[in-house]
Amino acid sequence: MRLLHVVAVGIAAAILAGCSGSLDADTTEGQSITILAAASLRSTFTEVGRLFEAQHPGTRVVFNFAGSSDLSTQLDQGAPGDVFASADTANMTKATGAGLTASEPVNFATNVLTIVVPPGNPANIVSFEDLTRPEVKAVVCAPQVPCGTATRRIEDATGIHLSPVSEESSVTDVLGKVVTGQADAGLVYVTDAAAARDKVATVPFPEAARVVNTYPIAVLRRSGNVDTAESFVAFVLGPEGRRVLSDAGFGTP
Repeated sequence: MRLLHVVAVGIAAAILAGCSGSLDADTTEGQSITILAAASLRSTFTEVGRLFEAQHPGTRVVFNFAGSSDLSTQLDQGAPGDVFASADTANMTKATGAGLTASEPVNFATNVLTIVVPPGNPANIVSFEDLTRPEVKAVVCAPQVPCGTATRRIEDATGIHLSPVSEESSVTDVLGKVVTGQADAGLVYVTDAAAARDKVATVPFPEAARVVNTYPIAVLRRSGNVDTAESFVAFVLGPEGRRVLSDAGFGTP
């Protein structure tokens, strides 16, 4: 009986300690937040998450990276999350219109497209129009994905229309096709090209400047850790977050 009494006292003490900790509204220690972020943010947000965790000991940042349209659909279907960062304003507007955001979205970065080719540029791509050559296997993002929407807008602006061999669900999938030699060229963001380093060569084209993607971020209404989520958004918008984004090649809104 004495042993049972000791165990019971221990359990009660643990419960009280847990309750006492939960009353401290000024700490995020021990909490976990999930960030739904555009695939093109993978490298930068992974670094931002690491820095945020270092400044908030015990806090864990979990990421769900995918195409912004896929993330918007996931949220609409009830997927859990604390923060949504989209690669365009259209998918954020969908989330806001559906009542899924708890805060007003804030634009935090911009991006433009570039052409990537395998090292050595074996297909000799030198312009956007070169992607229309019959022998060129070009890969782009699907129209519903922000990088695909940007591609279509460039096509409309230039009157040059592509016939890609595939349309991918995220910009990282496009990059993967080029890196693995399955495509002669692909349209990705300048930040993805930079992150790939020597795995690809980059072919800038002036028409890309006509279409700039703006990235918004917002805390989600279903967040279970609103204070920590708000702190993460503030970190992205703050000097350290902006430094990481700038170093990766993102522009400012």
